[in-house]
Parts: sequence; C-alpha cells; structure tokens
Amino acid sequence: MSGRRNYGDPCGVARGLDVIGERWALLVVRDLLLGPKRFGDLLAGLPGVSPNVLSQRLRELAEHGVVRRRDLGPPARVHLYELTEWGRDLEPVLLGLGRWGSRAPSPPEGVLGVDSLLLSVKAAFDPADVAEAARLSGVYEIRVGADIYAAEVTGDGVRIDRRPASRRPDAALTADLDTFRALCVHGTTVEEAVRSGAARLDGDPEARRSLVDLLLAAVPPRRDAAPVTA
Repeated sequence: MSGRRNYGDPCGVARGLDVIGERWALLVVRDLLLGPKRFGDLLAGLPGVSPNVLSQRLRELAEHGVVRRRDLGPPARVHLYELTEWGRDLEPVLLGLGRWGSRAPSPPEGVLGVDSLLLSVKAAFDPADVAEAARLSGVYEIRVGADIYAAEVTGDGVRIDRRPASRRPDAALTADLDTFRALCVHGTTVEEAVRSGAARLDGDPEARRSLVDLLLAAVPPRRDAAPVTA
C-alpha cells in the first residue's frame, strides 16, 4: 500500500476519507461513473492535474479496491480504468455532493465537462414526480463529438452510460462539445443550434421534447434566457 497518512478514526466517514479524501481522488471517481476511460481521457477531463499525480491517485484507488485497470490486449493494447462494484457505490454520494455543492459560488474560470453535465442530469431527476418521470421515460442517445452516451429513463431514475443505446433510441441529440454545453446551460436554444447546423435532433416530436427537457432540467435557466424549443 502507498505510504499515506490516515485519520486513525474508526468512524465510517473518516475511514471513507482515508480511501477517497486525497485531492483529485473523488473527481477521478466522478469521471469514471459513466463508464471506463483511458488514462489520456481522464487527464484531458481533469484540467490542472499532472500526469504523475493522476497516476498516483489511480494507483491508490486501485490499491483500495475502488478502481481497477483493464487491459484490452492485442492488437489494441489499450489500458482502461473502471470502477469496481464498491467504487460504483459512490454514485449516490457524489450525486448528493453535487447537489449540495451547486449552492456554493461558481469559480470565475472553468467549464463543465460532458460527464459533469450528464451527472447533473441524473442528480436533477426526481422519480417522486411520477407524472414527469412517466413523460420523460424512454431510451435516448446523446452524441457529443466522438463520444456516445445512452440515457435510459424509467420511473426509478435515469441510467446514463458511455455506450450506444441498447435499442433504437426514441430520440437522439448530436452536437459538438461547445454546442452541447451551451444547450445544457441555456446559452442557446435547440432551435438555434439545429438551424445553424451545430446540432441535430432526431426522433418523433414528443420524444425529442422529452430528451431536451431532461437535459435542460440539470441547470436552472437564467431569468433572461430565451424560451427553449425542440
């Protein structure tokens, strides 16, 4: 095991922090919640972390059984990092922390990544609102640049994974990263993005509207935001 200090406190909170309390550790877990990633993808999604620090955090998380490395082998020779079952148990903790932290002041610089935006979608979904959950139910595909995400909405919640949809999606949104980010934070409307060619929205009208509403619920609109259409 790495020579790290711990709190020496038997409380579960302290023992949890012994595992994931180091700087960047929780953000590594966050970026693996939607599916495995290569080292370079993790590095690109965590601005400010150095390769050496990221390697150290991955090694520590693997030693604790939170993360594992999977080697795809020849001819790909690609190493993927993914959460273990115990690591995935951190999802509700991180979603709750995200809801709590969203009330803190936002830094003047920095932008939300795709994973953060989609996790915000999961955090914002309220299965207790039965009528809204039924309206949004469906299988959707979100294509941002080269990445494809499947979103499956049921009355129990939203499942989002970095993979194609398990069946033909009811609706699909295709956009580059900047356009997708602008859509989610109400910086542009779907109508504007589609008209300019920056985004494409496929599916029947009702499913398209449900997909757009699902994405827009993650970030409350500004008071001066333009109305959203699909």
